[in-house]
Amino acid sequence: MNRDRALVIFSGGQDSTTCLYWAKKHFRQVWALTFIYGQKHITEVAHAQKIAENAGVVWDKMDASFISTLSQNALTDPSVKMDKEKPADTPPNTFVPGRNMFFISMAAVYARERGIYDLVTGVSQTDFSGYPDCRDSFIKSMNLTLNMAMDEQFVIHTPLMWMDKCETWGLADELGVMDVIANDTVTCYNGIPGDGCGECPACKLRRRGLEKYLDLKIRKNTYG
Repeated sequence: MNRDRALVIFSGGQDSTTCLYWAKKHFRQVWALTFIYGQKHITEVAHAQKIAENAGVVWDKMDASFISTLSQNALTDPSVKMDKEKPADTPPNTFVPGRNMFFISMAAVYARERGIYDLVTGVSQTDFSGYPDCRDSFIKSMNLTLNMAMDEQFVIHTPLMWMDKCETWGLADELGVMDVIANDTVTCYNGIPGDGCGECPACKLRRRGLEKYLDLKIRKNTYG
């Protein structure tokens, strides 16, 4: 079985772009697969394509618009006003039920047909925003299910699983792509590239992480 190829589940946001360059470092050939699932911030797809092309990886997109018909949430339903802060006891209304489950399943079938058995996703339990399908236990369960369902030996890689946003910026810096992450990615739920709108939960999380990382970097450079 060929283990020098990887498929990155790729939105063109901060996390998946960091994972794309992580994959380029660890695998000889890299594919990036972007899903169109009825997201209001659809502009991320064009940015994902551009980032992938600039990175020199194979890029493809897949229609998963059925996801938007299954539930009401702030990312796919224009009538739902986005939570600005995470509710105390429930996932925020930016949670799209089943999204990562569908993405990983579809990506695995796509990858299998191309002889790829290493999948990379940018989920994080440390900064998971209350999304249950970003937890390590879900990924491990999903990995086992894929292998049983297709009688294969997939490996789902989660480079950011135990990193907060500060550490994710640090990894981007280590990989030499901080400028790409800062300027070209679309993390914003309102589809604004770079620093984004500054108001949605994704922008706030990204900004807090960047400020913390830059502060730590200044301190390190100043005091050694």
